[in-house]
Amino acid sequence: MACRLVDSTFHLPAPPKMAISSGRLNACQVHQRVRHQRIHFSSKKLIKVVRASVIPISPSLKVNDIIRSDMCKTYGFIKIGEAVPDNITLKDIITTLPKKVFEIDDVKAWRSVLVSFVSYALGIWMITKAPWYLLPLAWAWTGTAVTGFFVVGHDCAHRSFSRNKLVEDIVGTLAFLPLIYPYEPWRFKHDKHHAKTNMLLEDTAWHPILKEEIDASPSLRKAIIFGYGPLRPWMSIAHWLMWHFDLRKFKPNEVGRVKISLACVFAFIMIGWPLIIYKAGIAGWIKLWFMPWLVYHFWMSTFTMVHHTAPHIPFKASDEWNAAQAQLNGTVHCNYPRWIEILCHDINVHIPHHISPRIPSYNLREAHRSLQENWGKYLNEANWNWRLMKTIMTTCHVYNKERFYFPFDKIAPEEAQPITFLRKFMPDYA
Repeated sequence: MACRLVDSTFHLPAPPKMAISSGRLNACQVHQRVRHQRIHFSSKKLIKVVRASVIPISPSLKVNDIIRSDMCKTYGFIKIGEAVPDNITLKDIITTLPKKVFEIDDVKAWRSVLVSFVSYALGIWMITKAPWYLLPLAWAWTGTAVTGFFVVGHDCAHRSFSRNKLVEDIVGTLAFLPLIYPYEPWRFKHDKHHAKTNMLLEDTAWHPILKEEIDASPSLRKAIIFGYGPLRPWMSIAHWLMWHFDLRKFKPNEVGRVKISLACVFAFIMIGWPLIIYKAGIAGWIKLWFMPWLVYHFWMSTFTMVHHTAPHIPFKASDEWNAAQAQLNGTVHCNYPRWIEILCHDINVHIPHHISPRIPSYNLREAHRSLQENWGKYLNEANWNWRLMKTIMTTCHVYNKERFYFPFDKIAPEEAQPITFLRKFMPDYA
């Protein structure tokens, strides 16, 4: 169902008896174009095109540009980048970035804390004052604001918040507490994500389902179909539970710090939750904490899957993996509404963050402009839209090395009613 971008040195795809159109194609048509058909260099028509060019341009590049344009429309992207050549290294890319984007600015760092604190406090006030029919708006604001706390802690974990590591660990731990997220376990796990981004089995953030997993048992298959289908915007809850509270997942030298983080989280639960319930009751706990927490996990899941999941973005085995390709071409820059970008401190300007996690969040936009100038043809870019979400939730399921993704309704059609439902009823606006 998914397709692979074809490098200009490979065969040129085009379907027989069908002109390449600027209209929208479904994913199957795009895949058939890319995978099965060839336009031979010996074609008289193509030879004439090449001879007519003042500057010799490979006809394959022209065809691939058209295919990428069709894929953009199909998947909900603005731009799909060309494949990064094998000889480009991550160091090559990093050296083109301005040195100032790596500089820590204490004023900007603490300003981000202030923005998150004020916007979160405003959200709590709105929840307490809003009539019932405006509560969803108040929850959306408050959950997005508390996501900003996560981004502050995220900078601390990457040592891009302060020059003082103790300050970073304290601020990171406190920033994660309203989310009941243990800071140190997340930091250790997240470092592996950056070291092994889009590595098929080793990436700890988000990776596709393998055929063996979906075939393991009927009950597990049903849970996976729901989890990677309708519940996908909240799958980070399962990820949070599975990865952050099991001491066996950490190295012996990490366990001490993990225990401190877990103690802080459990203290917040034991003290904070009863206080909320004492003041506002169970209904108040749901309104003031649980619903914003669900909104936070919606963004946590959505941001993560959009950053690294698309039908054309490969996950590779460790022996085939290339850091520059994974970080530059396997990461997606996605534009969200401006209020979301402000409250979440530009975390979705994500390609420079994967080129170097040491870039503070307030410098990501400048770093991205540099990448656009120097490496723009390799970048994947999108505006957040329904078609983008629908593509991920209905297509990017079971992974195959050759074809990338198979949707669940192709693998297990008799059990994939949730995917059929999404395909039918999710909006398709781009």
